[in-house]
Amino acid sequence: MLELQGIPVSPGIAIGPALVLDLDGYRIPKKIIATDAVDEEFARLRKAVTAVAQQLDGQRKATSEVAGETTADIFSAQLQMLHDPRLQAELGRRVRLEHQSADYAVNRVLRQYSDALRRLDNPILSDRADDVRDIEKQLLFELGAVNEQPLSDITEPVILLSRTLTPSETANLDRRFVRAFCTEIGGSGGHTAIVAKGLELPAVVGIGPFLDSVSASARVIVDGDRGVIVLDPDDATLDHYRRRIKDQESLSQKLSELRSLPAETADGHQIRLTANIEFPHETSACIERGGDGIGLYRTEFLYLSSDDEPSEEDHYQAYSQVVREMDGRPVVIRTLDLGADKMGRGPLSEREYNPFLGLRSIRLSLRNLDLFRPQLRAILRAAVHGDIRVMFPLITTIAELRQARMLVKVVAEDLKDAGIPYRSDIPIGMMVEVPAAVVMLEHFVKEVDFLSIGTNDLAQYTLAVDRSNEYVADLYQSSDPAVLRLIQRCVAVADSNNIPLSVCGEMSSNPGRALLLMGLGVRHLSVPPGALTRVKKAIRSVTTEQCEQIAVRAMNLEAARDVDMYLLDRLSKYVPELIVS
Repeated sequence: MLELQGIPVSPGIAIGPALVLDLDGYRIPKKIIATDAVDEEFARLRKAVTAVAQQLDGQRKATSEVAGETTADIFSAQLQMLHDPRLQAELGRRVRLEHQSADYAVNRVLRQYSDALRRLDNPILSDRADDVRDIEKQLLFELGAVNEQPLSDITEPVILLSRTLTPSETANLDRRFVRAFCTEIGGSGGHTAIVAKGLELPAVVGIGPFLDSVSASARVIVDGDRGVIVLDPDDATLDHYRRRIKDQESLSQKLSELRSLPAETADGHQIRLTANIEFPHETSACIERGGDGIGLYRTEFLYLSSDDEPSEEDHYQAYSQVVREMDGRPVVIRTLDLGADKMGRGPLSEREYNPFLGLRSIRLSLRNLDLFRPQLRAILRAAVHGDIRVMFPLITTIAELRQARMLVKVVAEDLKDAGIPYRSDIPIGMMVEVPAAVVMLEHFVKEVDFLSIGTNDLAQYTLAVDRSNEYVADLYQSSDPAVLRLIQRCVAVADSNNIPLSVCGEMSSNPGRALLLMGLGVRHLSVPPGALTRVKKAIRSVTTEQCEQIAVRAMNLEAARDVDMYLLDRLSKYVPELIVS
């Protein structure tokens, strides 16, 4: 049995067989060869090397005839890599001495080579890393190791283990069969983590290198509450987690009884409790769990789930479906909140050295109106079907906000001239996600109808921490006193100007932190659908005065860890049912 600690990103517990994937979505299980089969396995490896060498040489000759020797040198370089004495020696050592299967040895060794080249952060050497990966794929194909089912074709229950998963890969997981996933890299605030919560899929990321320790027949426990995975658990551990699953099922049943009750404190103060969604199908979960509306509709996965840019009609159909199903409840649509580095198409996909401080979110939209106009047109068109509001992400300057608002007016005029039904009187808001916006908030509130604090990015930019980087994940804490002071200022400015304010970041989905936010004066929380009833239980278990006392105490603490420990203590006192042992 091996227990590993990672970063919890989506709660829940799952038990099942492991499915190990590499970056390309194929399975390379660890397999040990019997001693009397080593010579045969080594011969199989040599045969594959010879076959790939012949293919590369053929490609070199054919390319030379068509495109000249310079282009053909690409394949000459790959041949040299393939025949590199150190590479061949390492492959031979793993097969002959460690008795690894040829395909597993190829996968591990070539992956180490390519990763080492990428870490040098040299564009030329990065291209060589791609050459190494290409050799790996060809060898694995010759060895018959890449004929496994692709990620989208999983047809039996599994626990997915991978170095990483992209948001679009996560979004396309079949929840009937993928019970949970774990990755070697990643952080708690990345888009993959957000999607996992939207899918209500237990997940742990940022575990570090562990795939080498997983056998092909491994059983895995994923504890998304504590950020723990257990490989090949013993009977006592299995029994413990099975009991916890039953306890959670019992709690879920009790919490479901709250769905029709208001999110109201014990002393009668109403809290608006809405849902964050990624996909149209999540509206049913929001309604079933008593959400007051959609406080944040993230639209990025219209872009990430396809190789083609979404059309105006794609946007319109998605938004119309959501607003119709919400049946009069408000729907806040956030415009594109991706970086150019994530778009992966056209000139926008050119590399940026620091994409989190680069061309992203509203900056990207305003620089590429062919991208932005169709989305705004679709929002105004869908608004005829219900209560739609639009929100701009990562607003940093007044000029950005004014330009975005002006574009809404221009788009409305275009629709009017074309005779297309639309509404232009929809409320317009902004995300408060950077310290600069907090500092200048008195000016912003004069030009918006509402504010929404995105604590994910606000913590990232305040603390100078890449929230998707597992190496500094311990520094990424939305409960850091510096972040709390910024939130406190936002509430004060919003209240003094009578501007509605919500918190839609992941911070609000933590019941203890939700009580702290209420104590700071927040009266609208937007959380993933899976957290609606848990947060509602916390809200209904306390008075406003108790929340204010929590906030006063928390604001006098010096570190995020101290704040979280204090919140855990208060939660255990006021809402002990929600404490995970």
